[in-house]
Amino acid sequence: MKKQFDVIGMGELLIDFTDSGMSEQGNPVYEANPGGAPCNVLAMLQKMGRKTAFIGKVGADVFGKDLRIVLNEQGIDTSHLYVDPVIPTTLAFVHTGEGGERDFSFYRRPGADLMIDEREIFPDFIKQGRIFHFGSLSMTDSICRKATYKAVAAAQNAGLLLSFDPNYRAPLWSSEEEAREQIAYGLSNCDILKISDNELLMMTGQPDYERAVEALYMQYRVPMIFLTMGRDGSLVYYKKRIIYQKAFRCDAVETTGAGDTFWGMILHFLLDFDIEKVTDEQWKNALLYANAAAGLITMRKGALRVMPDIDAIKKFVSLF
Repeated sequence: MKKQFDVIGMGELLIDFTDSGMSEQGNPVYEANPGGAPCNVLAMLQKMGRKTAFIGKVGADVFGKDLRIVLNEQGIDTSHLYVDPVIPTTLAFVHTGEGGERDFSFYRRPGADLMIDEREIFPDFIKQGRIFHFGSLSMTDSICRKATYKAVAAAQNAGLLLSFDPNYRAPLWSSEEEAREQIAYGLSNCDILKISDNELLMMTGQPDYERAVEALYMQYRVPMIFLTMGRDGSLVYYKKRIIYQKAFRCDAVETTGAGDTFWGMILHFLLDFDIEKVTDEQWKNALLYANAAAGLITMRKGALRVMPDIDAIKKFVSLF
């Protein structure tokens, strides 16, 4: 059966207010960038010509209306983007430090993305996808957690490939223990995993990357693990093969969305791969382009609306 969507994503959709200098009065100025990890991934996939859809919730405010407009502009299906009539759209303030590193302040207690209900999850819609992508931030509270569990079960029952990115943000959890528990759920219910070096350390306690990935595989049996290590590059662990690709050195403005951009490119490649027959050279090429896309996005403000296209990525690769 032909599927309507290549990737269906679920999770948080919000406004990232990124610092943009000072006003004439000496006050900090913030730019309202559309964001949220799952939709960043979908936006990158759309740039690569893929068909995507999003399941989530925003508020009945100007931010929620703007976010729907942005997703429609990107070509992301919003038929299952719901509006909460009372709870406002989630907001995040992104404070950028040296080297583009970020510190987040969230306005999400409550936030509309937390209010998506299991009654708003429709298995017949989910089975229209080839890949279902989710993260841990749609499991921080009980209402959205139940909705996420239902969506994951629907995707499994329909035979979709399940993609998981923990995207751990400490301020959004009541405790690190709760975060570990929900991330463990994601690790136990995915086929392909994108995890950062910090998240890997948190979940395994092992500082050596290769040993940590092996430990993660042994505990959760995730068939395919992609590790992002910032300036140290990325690697894929598959069938006990480890393929590494170095990062691109660039002058980062901010790193918001870098991991999401990387993951959008990886999912794009996986949609074309016969996974059982992928060669090491194909993996290295996929990581090369994913690292390049991630490098490019760090030189831009925001992410969702400014994802690079394939021509920009190829040009960037040719410079190194």
